[in-house]
Amino acid sequence: MTNTALDKYRAPLYEALDAHARLEARAFHVPGHKQHAAWEDELAASYYGSVLALDLTELSDTDDLHHPEGPLADAQRLAADCWGADETRFLVGGSTAGNLAMIIGICDPGDLIILQRNVHKSVIHGLMMAGARAVMLPPDIDPVSGLATAPRDQLLKAALEQYPEAKAVILSAPNYYGMSPDLNSLIQLAHEYGIPVLVDEAHGPHFGFHPAFPTSALHAGADIVVQSTHKMLSAMTMGAMLHMQGNRIPRESVRQALTMVQSSSPSFPIMASLDLARRQLHTLGANAFHSALEAVELVTAQLDSTPFRALGYGEYANNEITYDPLKLVLFDKSGKQNGFELRDALLKRKCVAEMADSRCVVMAFGTGSTLSDGESLMAALKDIANHTYTGIIPSITRENNPALQSNNEIHIPEPIVFTRHIFPVQTVPLDHSVGLTAAEWVIPYPPGIPVLYPGETITSDIVKQLQHWKHEGAQIQGAQDPELQFIQVQSKT
Repeated sequence: MTNTALDKYRAPLYEALDAHARLEARAFHVPGHKQHAAWEDELAASYYGSVLALDLTELSDTDDLHHPEGPLADAQRLAADCWGADETRFLVGGSTAGNLAMIIGICDPGDLIILQRNVHKSVIHGLMMAGARAVMLPPDIDPVSGLATAPRDQLLKAALEQYPEAKAVILSAPNYYGMSPDLNSLIQLAHEYGIPVLVDEAHGPHFGFHPAFPTSALHAGADIVVQSTHKMLSAMTMGAMLHMQGNRIPRESVRQALTMVQSSSPSFPIMASLDLARRQLHTLGANAFHSALEAVELVTAQLDSTPFRALGYGEYANNEITYDPLKLVLFDKSGKQNGFELRDALLKRKCVAEMADSRCVVMAFGTGSTLSDGESLMAALKDIANHTYTGIIPSITRENNPALQSNNEIHIPEPIVFTRHIFPVQTVPLDHSVGLTAAEWVIPYPPGIPVLYPGETITSDIVKQLQHWKHEGAQIQGAQDPELQFIQVQSKT
């Protein structure tokens, strides 16, 4: 490990790659393109040429992701200093690699984990790879939007009391819509039982760097935090980080797991972009988000002149939730356009949304956003309104959607056993599935929370819940039969 003093104005890994490129040396090592566009395609060369000059391998002057001792070690030390972690590791497989590694590094086969149901699929894949058992806690439902956040404190406390042998608690915050609950109380609660907390904070690498942003999971005391640096900051796609702090976790085991899930030939351009994104945040701090927040403010200040509104503003805000202003969640107040229609209308006007659902469209801003982006979005919204609405804009009446109802009951589900193996399956009528083991995911949307995971025992309550969701018109994802007349279960033969 180098002993270079931390200098936040440096980007040591990027600088090392730049210095190597300036050597203009003959490459007798991989990769085969030899640091130039070798495809005999001028357009491709114009796109890739400069990046390929930095696309190197593990050399004496570039370092090794799996045994960093030079500029990469310095880059990771600077990242830990920037985010306030004890140790930071670069990820070149997105938050997926970090989620897999933190679970594999914590769990032995048969160990029990407590987590919320609405997690990214990579968390489930990590549980499958680890052969862990999991108690899946239902998240709280925001009454304003009907969207799922995290489990309530009382529910987590009950789970911790029932399963004190749990190896970890896994939380996912913020959700895709930028909504975060109070993580401080949840993390403190788990720590009172001596249990570490792992947080998938993929969409919150910028949290804590501006007064307008929610508190970061690291500042809230989480033991491991995984962030997709590429989502809201300026790293390249697949660039992410895993942060560790405290002594509740076996760091060496997590490091070993990272060597298992990350390539032995990682992308140096991606890792260098992590270094540069860190330097931008480390040196500019809150000012890194000035243009993005200025663009968001321009839009939100004019929404009242349109039929569109934004979640987290005015009557559409919940005081018990913090909202990420860089996730502008728009919806049609009149109900004339659903989220998918609004997304398509914006696309026709050259504004490309992050995602859409049956009600909302999510517009993601980041360090690369400019004031002109806000101006273009506002112009598009006004043009959509002018071409879609005439006369008085009707106001939608909120329906009694079960997605808007929080369940205050304290019920701890039985653990689910996750395995990598695929069992034989059979298709049975949903009415006849009680007592059998599910062999597929069943996810009503909204709110997008899995009601069934593969390996979970189907109860009469689950069948009633699924029938209720279908009756309410929810879209069913994951199941082979979206009408839920039939369901796949593990075969007993």
